[in-house]
Amino acid sequence: MPDDLIVQRPEGLYCPPGDFYIDPWRRVERAVITHAHADHARTGHAHYLATAVSEGLLRARLGADIHLQGLAYGETVEHHGVRISLHPAGHVLGSAQVRVEHQGRVWVASGDYRTTPAGAVPDRTCAPFEPVRCDVFITESTFGLPIYRWRSDAELFGEINRWWQDNAETGRASVLSCYSLGKAQRILAGVDASIGPIVCHGAVEPLNRAYRAAGVALPDTLQVSDVSDPATFRRALVLCPGSALGTPWIKRFGDFSDAFASGWMQVRGWRRRGGLDRGFVLSDHADWPGLLSAIGASGAERVIVTHGSVPVLVRYLQEQGLQAESFDTEYGDETEATGA
Repeated sequence: MPDDLIVQRPEGLYCPPGDFYIDPWRRVERAVITHAHADHARTGHAHYLATAVSEGLLRARLGADIHLQGLAYGETVEHHGVRISLHPAGHVLGSAQVRVEHQGRVWVASGDYRTTPAGAVPDRTCAPFEPVRCDVFITESTFGLPIYRWRSDAELFGEINRWWQDNAETGRASVLSCYSLGKAQRILAGVDASIGPIVCHGAVEPLNRAYRAAGVALPDTLQVSDVSDPATFRRALVLCPGSALGTPWIKRFGDFSDAFASGWMQVRGWRRRGGLDRGFVLSDHADWPGLLSAIGASGAERVIVTHGSVPVLVRYLQEQGLQAESFDTEYGDETEATGA
């Protein structure tokens, strides 16, 4: 529509009155970044605006010398008469929903997000999702199918701990593949570190440091180069990206059991194709009930759906009486295979 606050352009999602982009995929002058995952935070923009708590992650991934302005959650800045504020998305450290206000209209671009079910213990590695009232809500739909319904963290981490404990008792390393940013740190914060040492791949450890620098408590971790006695690996939990499987790096652990942590593990076929010993259903995105609860809590009568199961969610929302449509974006291109 002509007066929309956020529209599609070849560079990304654009705010015409404010003259800035949200998570653009091509180089632009001004970019508001929802979080540090590679499909949302890209190199080459002249100016970046993001949460202050995500600064360490963004500089680690995009370069220490990027021109970055950091905002506290809920803090407001104004650009060309448009008020911009960032609000917790519950996805990874520093992840944010972007609230845009102009001439009495409010739009919210959610980026990627994960809701916390009522009564559940919040994730200790990032601020929990907070609903933001708006006229138009732009939502992801990564797991926008009714089959996706997450179990509680207590149940899930109990399962991971038992797998690790059983392997440690038989002298086998437990190699758990996961996304290096967000997923790995959530696992670190959730497992029972008393079972044995924790070894992290070189792609994971710098991000652990950024989390710790931001005040997130994580257990002690080792890199392979820190280990002089190979027997250490026999009780270890090893966190690595999926790309490390099948490389010479993985051979250092001798006999091991492998697993993958991803929301895609909800579908049995994903586990079979991976040829893994185990699949743990752990995602940093909202499941189907979470998507619907976030959309409902926004109060928006118009919803724009981006990456994921777009047609399914759009059709469902239309059947509920909402004005629902979609944006074509370049989000969701995870470089660590089934990282979601």
